[in-house]
Amino acid sequence: MLFSSLLLRRRSVLPGFDLAMGLTLTYLCLIVLIPLSAAFLRTTELTWPEFVDVVTSPRVVASYKLTFGASILAAIVNGVFGLLVAWVLVRYDFFGRRVVDALVDLPFALPTAVAGITLTGLYSGNGWIGQYLEPLGIKVAFTPVGVFVAMTFIGLPFVVRTVQPILEDLASELEEAAATLGASRLQTFYKVILPILTPALLTGFALAFARALGEYGSIIFIAGNMPMISEITPLLIITKLEQYDYAGATAIAVVMLVMSFVLLLAINALQAWARKRQGK
Repeated sequence: MLFSSLLLRRRSVLPGFDLAMGLTLTYLCLIVLIPLSAAFLRTTELTWPEFVDVVTSPRVVASYKLTFGASILAAIVNGVFGLLVAWVLVRYDFFGRRVVDALVDLPFALPTAVAGITLTGLYSGNGWIGQYLEPLGIKVAFTPVGVFVAMTFIGLPFVVRTVQPILEDLASELEEAAATLGASRLQTFYKVILPILTPALLTGFALAFARALGEYGSIIFIAGNMPMISEITPLLIITKLEQYDYAGATAIAVVMLVMSFVLLLAINALQAWARKRQGK
């Protein structure tokens, strides 16, 4: 019986399930679970009233609002324009297409500090772009708008690279069939193309949101880091670490972790709903 089960077992280039699962769980524990558990354990050094005082202080709450609000807004903008960029790269053949395609990955390769300095130079009062915006009353550098710009910059590639393969595999016959049945271009997009792209768009949105939420290097240069105005939560955590307030830093980190996990669960639920609807 054992011999027959061994003979019928499916061959794989990877190790067996037991060994592969054991290695996977060990790796996840070392890289993810143990550091996160350490944050929770260090937070237990605070009493409950102390924990509440730390995570609900006006300065910390203001940083929550800016960090989460700007991250969600940047992810939404990247979802719209990331789809547009991916559509242009897939559906049109034009001069310099490969250059544009390579530029999409620039935020991946560019050091975050360099990105922050570059954005600050562009959008400051005497920068190439900022010098034309400030006379119009639009100040970007050293304001919450600058935080949004930096988050949008570093999040765009996630949406483009997530949607682009789906568009490449999307058969043009679907659009031709919709047009044959009398559907307009707008109806074809909303009724045929968008439902297929929705899971990938939500995945790109989640990745862009997560990257923006934890971004530090490219934001601190353009944000101005003014308390209650343009101070992001990661900077507040670094500030507490520099003050050797480790329990306070981990308390804020735990709140960010829990809120991020809840939002990502909501996005995953939307992805499952979109796939289920697409299957129908």
